[in-house]
Amino acid sequence: MTRQKDIENSLNSAMGCHYLEVLNESHMHNVPANSETHFKVTVVSDAFQGKSKVSRHQVIYSLLGVMMQEGLHALALHTYNTEEWRELQKKSPDSPNCMGGSKSA
Repeated sequence: MTRQKDIENSLNSAMGCHYLEVLNESHMHNVPANSETHFKVTVVSDAFQGKSKVSRHQVIYSLLGVMMQEGLHALALHTYNTEEWRELQKKSPDSPNCMGGSKSA
């Protein structure tokens, strides 16, 4: 199973997601080809109702902590409750280009 699928399975089973999108953005960073180190994760769950952005991110990191110790390097987290998601017209922001490292080395 891929790390992407592991992330999806972990979050779906723990969060009761209304919407979940996990995108491997490793190709946008200075990592070897076919890496699974950088992900954009959009999670919509009622579990986020009344929680701050920091608290929401802490929930995700607690669920994926073991993966972070096993080579998962970075998560771009976009966490919403269902009302916020509707207001955003069901679209999370695009990720910026990587500012660090050089792929030409």
